[in-house]
Amino acid sequence: MWRLLRENFTQARFRRQVPLRHFVADFASHRARLVIECDGGQHDEAVDAERTRLIEAEGYRVLRFWNNDVLENPEGVYLAIKRALLDCHPPPTSPIKGEEK
Repeated sequence: MWRLLRENFTQARFRRQVPLRHFVADFASHRARLVIECDGGQHDEAVDAERTRLIEAEGYRVLRFWNNDVLENPEGVYLAIKRALLDCHPPPTSPIKGEEK
């Protein structure tokens, strides 16, 4: 995941092991206000839901991926992150009102 973020999303400036509230997020971009969590079998959905809620209360969006998705479907993970970043930072609109890009 770190390689995927570092090589493909340089503008977002992701960091690893980022403290947020009393949690440590796997990866976070303060610039894009996006947190990415990679979950293995040890994670509990109820606990993760509360953690997600608290991180979102800080103004971040949270994406969760299972470890096997990161390893077996990196293209799908890449596309999901790309979509999330576009939602955070849509392409600029034309400065002239009514003008199409």
